[in-house]
Amino acid sequence: MMLAHGYPKFQKLISGDFEFGDPIGLGATPTLFLAIIAEFICPILIIIGFKTRWAAIPTAITMAVAAFIVHGEDPFGTKEKALLFLSMFVVIMLLGPGKFSVDKK
Repeated sequence: MMLAHGYPKFQKLISGDFEFGDPIGLGATPTLFLAIIAEFICPILIIIGFKTRWAAIPTAITMAVAAFIVHGEDPFGTKEKALLFLSMFVVIMLLGPGKFSVDKK
């Protein structure tokens, strides 16, 4: 599900459009790169089960920023999806990959 949010950002980067929000003050381009890593590359690693616990960390951090900084003033219904993703990736960090992952081989 996270790939649906990361793939448009990846396409934006490939097309050369570096305009992006800057919620934590790093600059638009570095924030876009970090968002692509957290929302596109790390979910792919989680899907195949490679370095699963490590790959869940950037995505959880990104969802925390989305929930508490980007949507901090919004009502709960707006930040609900980010909080659900955050809780899901925290669970993945704690439990690790399943028995069919690359990490288990």
